[in-house]
Amino acid sequence: MLTFYKMSGSGNDFILVDNRTGVVDEKGLGEFVASICRRKLSVGADGVILIESSDRADFKWRFFNADGGEAEMCGNGGRCAARLAYLKGIAGAHLKFETMAGIIRAEVSGGRVRLEMPEPTKPELDYSVEVDGETLTASSITVGVPHAVIWVTDVEAAAVFQVGRQMRYHRRYAPAGTNVNFVQRFDDGSFAIRTYERGVEDETLACGTGSVATALIAAAKGMATSPTLLHTRGGETLRIHFERSGEHFEHVYLDGEARVIYEGRLWKEAV
Repeated sequence: MLTFYKMSGSGNDFILVDNRTGVVDEKGLGEFVASICRRKLSVGADGVILIESSDRADFKWRFFNADGGEAEMCGNGGRCAARLAYLKGIAGAHLKFETMAGIIRAEVSGGRVRLEMPEPTKPELDYSVEVDGETLTASSITVGVPHAVIWVTDVEAAAVFQVGRQMRYHRRYAPAGTNVNFVQRFDDGSFAIRTYERGVEDETLACGTGSVATALIAAAKGMATSPTLLHTRGGETLRIHFERSGEHFEHVYLDGEARVIYEGRLWKEAV
């Protein structure tokens, strides 16, 4: 039986395991992750996070999407990992952890976590993409992982799954693919966002890196300033802080809640 923690970052849910003693077998790891992420048949989650030992930071994390593929970064997952590490005494309130995208710093304050994001790439703005015979205008940026952003007038009416899936596998983003965000701007300067996530292969209730990507692209287009507020599908409002010099962004932070839902023990029957 494997002890695990179920956590949620703005509705993006994860299975976390303290793997500092190697309790998770490396053999067949991708298949194991995909199996326990199945909803209704197992625990169910958008991804799995393994917390491991590091000689460079307070801990090292390994992040896996629900399909079993390992990814460089996940903003909401990073906030959950930071809070669990603090609660379990693995790290203090001001901490840093090792990822495939580099060393990430975070600050835990109660149930909220402020997470430093990897340095973003230069945004590519307002290019055309052909999807199902229709020409869409999109913008792109990488914040640890790649994101495309499409502006819509009514985010509730957006065809997130249909269009998002086609763009995720579009030849323009090959071979890695991209996450796809559908965004509506409100009169008060905040934004509503819905995201099709690569690896989950469906819409999720929130996406931290997608919210960051959207805020930075909006700023590059003169539509937003720091902090930028993003209203997620899960009902939480994420705050994105950043500093900007021309098209260069630095000191980018994602701020939001990271909730512990429950602690459990995984039986073999769940796999």
